[in-house]
Amino acid sequence: MKRKMYQVAFPATLVVAMMAFLSTFIFATANPSFAASGKKKSASVTRTSAVEQTEARIKQLQSALKITDEQEVLWNNLTQVMRENAKEMDALTKDRAENAKTMNAVENMKFHSQITEAHLGQMKKFIPPFEALYTSMSDEQKKTTDTLFRTGKHGKHRMK
Repeated sequence: MKRKMYQVAFPATLVVAMMAFLSTFIFATANPSFAASGKKKSASVTRTSAVEQTEARIKQLQSALKITDEQEVLWNNLTQVMRENAKEMDALTKDRAENAKTMNAVENMKFHSQITEAHLGQMKKFIPPFEALYTSMSDEQKKTTDTLFRTGKHGKHRMK
């Protein structure tokens, strides 16, 4: 009974963790509440694109997970999906930024719906290559991966 529950709970937890992980990319670049607040950003504040954030995250993950030569193809499949997802988010947020001043409340809500639907589609594309890579990992890599996606930390160092 416990094993069956684990077989259901673990993938569900993994999906939730991955959604939280990807949400940082999506919502960090799509912040309509800032625009709606009427506040101006200072000249020193620059917004990092989802593509830039994804590239940084890919480097951090590759280092932390110690991807082996045998896992390189699976890793490349995963990073390709991550990069495609980031490009899609950048396109959506660029479109929103161009239309933010003229959007009414209904259009704003529709944009949020569009982001949510895009995020769901991205998760559906992300999970299969992630699962394939995870399956190929050693027990040590899996433990590190579980820690990273559960807590966002690797050892004592927080991954940003």
